[in-house]
Amino acid sequence: MKTSRFTDSQIIAILKQAEGGSPVPELCREHGISNATFYKWRSKFGGMDTSLMARIRSGKTKIVA
Repeated sequence: MKTSRFTDSQIIAILKQAEGGSPVPELCREHGISNATFYKWRSKFGGMDTSLMARIRSGKTKIVA
């Protein structure tokens, strides 16, 4: 499986910038990601903090939907 170019904290920071009012296309250009990647991250990690994201990735916490 391919590893991510971005750390958990970088992904959270990008999502928080968008919540703060930065235009999504501008953020995507700035960080070198596609719009699809941004919206995929937002659906997966929106509203999380870095520690919760790390626990989910390590497999210790399950997401109940």
